[in-house]
Amino acid sequence: MKNVYNYLINELKLQDKDIIVIGCSGGPDSMALMYILQQIRKKIDIKIICAHINHNVRIESKEEEKFLEKYCLEHDIIFEAMTIEKYGDDNFHNEARRIRYHFYEELINKYQANYLMTAHHGDDLIETILMRIARGSTLKGYAGFEQKTEYNNYTLVRPLIYVTKEEISNFDKENAIPYVIDKSNFKDKYTRNRYRKEVLPFLKKEDPLIHEKFERFSKTLLEYNDYVNEVLKKVISKVYKNYEVDIPLLLEYEELIQKKVISYILEEIYPDDLNQINTNHLLLIMKLIKSKKANGRIDLPSGFKAVKTYNKLKIVKGTDSIFNYEIEIIEKVDLPLGHSITIVDEEESNNNNVCRLLSSEVNLPLYVRTRHLGDKMLLKKINGTKKVKDIFIDSKVPVSLRDSWPIVIDSQNNILWIPGIKKSKFSKQKSEKYDIILKYN
Repeated sequence: MKNVYNYLINELKLQDKDIIVIGCSGGPDSMALMYILQQIRKKIDIKIICAHINHNVRIESKEEEKFLEKYCLEHDIIFEAMTIEKYGDDNFHNEARRIRYHFYEELINKYQANYLMTAHHGDDLIETILMRIARGSTLKGYAGFEQKTEYNNYTLVRPLIYVTKEEISNFDKENAIPYVIDKSNFKDKYTRNRYRKEVLPFLKKEDPLIHEKFERFSKTLLEYNDYVNEVLKKVISKVYKNYEVDIPLLLEYEELIQKKVISYILEEIYPDDLNQINTNHLLLIMKLIKSKKANGRIDLPSGFKAVKTYNKLKIVKGTDSIFNYEIEIIEKVDLPLGHSITIVDEEESNNNNVCRLLSSEVNLPLYVRTRHLGDKMLLKKINGTKKVKDIFIDSKVPVSLRDSWPIVIDSQNNILWIPGIKKSKFSKQKSEKYDIILKYN
């Protein structure tokens, strides 16, 4: 484990007053890392914060938390813990990971820490790479994980990436380091455990230093990924603006570049959780981009959707659960997507963000609601009705926004105005008689 010490002291260059949050389960790997940091603390004045997550899925979890709290108290280490009370419907491991890293970042901000350290080791790297090769990933994803990743206000470090699980176990024995064992690590129902029990022993039998080969493989892929990303920046600046892809511009480039642009965007959205994304997602997005259909969408992990609207592609957080509403307009209405409708006394503009009405021609009170199936609006110019659906299509309103777009009606359900898009026959010009002015912001 000398190379771990050397890395922390000579390469990472830990120094006095550094503050380190360490993700610690109490298991043999994280306790070994904790011990190493304690040894370094004897020479350098660093502060150690132990961050423990009780995943609340095993009866032993509470005892493990008590064990770790007692250890930290005895060794002058700040102990912080949280218990995950409830999980949603998402993949257990992905959800637990998101909660875990959110907790870590809370502690980083609380203590103004400059490092977050985790106990991922060389065997973990092999497992991660093999799993991603099997299920498909991006170039960066195939590299597994990095030893050091810079964020805005801290650095994530995995110091044990150089060493194997066996070396850590021997180190724990030699130094009488206490730890607890998570029995779920031996259950075959988890994919990683099957790789750990079946594949790794075979690889290590073929080459006891296989972890070093995988580490070099990972570094090589990351170097290529960084180089390609530098080249890609020029393309990205042209085809990806305001979080939207200009599809016709993107399709002018080779398919390799097209795929790399989409991979780049996915890596932005899932920066530390590429396990959620596989090759199939990339291929589906490429198919969507090349489709002749004007609109379409693809569901992605964690509630994201790739949405195509005419010549644009955007990856957004899903909005399926939002927004059936009907609200009476009294002075001002704040709408769910951050807009508002206000009754004003004066307004110079006459665009589609302003609607003037004569109260004697409509049925008060006025309401704003989301669209209903079969909605139609009376228009002046055609002296008849037009479907709201067709108005949205003509105005190129993204499919993802149509169900939540505000529609102003009177108490008899006459559609008076689609804010920002279209006015009805009830809307008045500035030169006409009116006594109500509505403004959309």
